Amino acid sequence: MTGWFGQSQAIRKHGPQGRYDPWLLLAIVALAAFGIVMVASSSIAVADGQHIGEFHYLKRHLVFLALGTIGAVAVARIELKLMEKRAFLLMLVTFALLLAVFVPHLGMRINGARRWINLGLIGFQPVELAKLAIVLYLASYLVRHRDGVERKFFGVFKPMLVAGFTAVLLLAQPDFGSAALIAVVTVGMVWLAGARMRYLGILGLPLPPLAAWLALSTDYRVKRLTSFLDPWKDPFNDGFQLTQALIAIGRGQWFGVGLGGSVQKLFYLPEAHTDFILAVIGEELGFAGILSVLALFALLVGRGLHLGLRGVEVGQRFAGYVAFGISLLIGLQALVSVGVNLGVLPTKGLTLPLISSGGSSVLMTCVMLGVLLRAGYEIHRAEDIRRMATRHPAAPVQNAAPAHAPRTRELPLAVRGRIEPVIGDLRA
Repeated sequence: MTGWFGQSQAIRKHGPQGRYDPWLLLAIVALAAFGIVMVASSSIAVADGQHIGEFHYLKRHLVFLALGTIGAVAVARIELKLMEKRAFLLMLVTFALLLAVFVPHLGMRINGARRWINLGLIGFQPVELAKLAIVLYLASYLVRHRDGVERKFFGVFKPMLVAGFTAVLLLAQPDFGSAALIAVVTVGMVWLAGARMRYLGILGLPLPPLAAWLALSTDYRVKRLTSFLDPWKDPFNDGFQLTQALIAIGRGQWFGVGLGGSVQKLFYLPEAHTDFILAVIGEELGFAGILSVLALFALLVGRGLHLGLRGVEVGQRFAGYVAFGISLLIGLQALVSVGVNLGVLPTKGLTLPLISSGGSSVLMTCVMLGVLLRAGYEIHRAEDIRRMATRHPAAPVQNAAPAHAPRTRELPLAVRGRIEPVIGDLRA
């Protein structure tokens, strides 16, 4: 227990030690356990109808969750310095994998989209790796080019260019939802690093017309938009999935019809164990069940953002930016999934992290959370170093400057962010 949640006095005598954040662990374990129960409840009828064994999807979910847990434990023991050094290489590997989905016989086309790489027994979605790679690359860039991001337009433009290229590769698959998610996370990380709003505003000017053109350029996206605006206009065709989800949530009322008692999952609600698992939660556990899920995600995301702020304060900027990025990624994906199930957002192929049944999505979500735990570990370690330095200050140096001499200090982030750029910076 002392290795994960704290340090004993004996350990402290040998130097500062990090610890994995207990609140993060609590939220992660609770969401994963909740997901196992709901995958079992929502997938039995689907698997039985496909004649593949009633517990097929549950077993598959458990296998990938176990692999993800192993991956999370492994990355949680790796120093972030190594991840920072390899972030650019990981980004290049991600680009190669995103391009590999278009290679015949290697990339798989499912439901009209090329998002999977055929690995024999299983398929892998490179976009799941891209989410982690873009966070690590951006965090590394923001540390290395801190002043440029805060003061120069091109300092903000460069990470946006990398994220934009990633989004273009995703749109070619097509995967509009993941492309939009990565774009928003990139903007959030750059803004939290101190970029000026006017630079972000200038770069964001072409996005609304571009998004509108992409949404209206293909028939299936237009149908999704029209069915989202009024699903009851065509409840047996384009609006079928959303109307069935709303019926399921409506049946649940305050406390649900009981675990396992859902009717909509019995071949009425498509993708009941994946994209629309929240509708089954709402039907079986009611408003209380949905509220519990939201509370757990709020704890996970809120704790991650809090650790990010503390990381920046104690000088662990890479760890802080990684915590920001992963927290934003998990939180926004969960928010979109909830919004789709409630009919607030158009239908997107984004799963509910740790809860929806999945393969590579479950695996890579666990790995991302392992990186987040590692970031929290190093942030706690840095705080412990600061506390020990405060309790046992170093002996004064004989040639130190007089006490009355003015000390130079770095300007706070809020002040430095408002320094106007010089002419030379603009030309750069």
